[in-house]
Amino acid sequence: MLKVKIKRLHPETKLPTYAHPGDAGLDMYSIEDTTISPGGSHHFFCGFALEFPEGYMAIVKDKGGLGTKGLHALGGVFDAGFRGEYNVFLVNLGKEPYHFEKGDKIAQLLIMPVECAELIEADTLSETSRGKGQFGSTGRR
Repeated sequence: MLKVKIKRLHPETKLPTYAHPGDAGLDMYSIEDTTISPGGSHHFFCGFALEFPEGYMAIVKDKGGLGTKGLHALGGVFDAGFRGEYNVFLVNLGKEPYHFEKGDKIAQLLIMPVECAELIEADTLSETSRGKGQFGSTGRR
């Protein structure tokens, strides 16, 4: 199991937790009360910092239940060298305001291995069945 150091930055911080054994994401919690109006957004600071080894990264993703209400996390890749406060930017794409209280789950944090790539400039790329096809290139069915 990967060992990750965590530093509490605020006394009221609820540190991330796995809800169930084997879960991929750690639940992240609000350290404030706030309401996000429809079409609005809020930048949550989470009150902790992490240290994990090179070769890993952390990414913030939606909580499934919040996503069904139109609340989505934007951005959120944290590199191994980052030692600042973890944060979540949520946008409300739903039709109703959503109220968060201290201690509510706001997102999930996944700590994952990273494969760094060596980019090699080339004049041509190999052909594939998809080619340059973009969005919807495989049709509707």
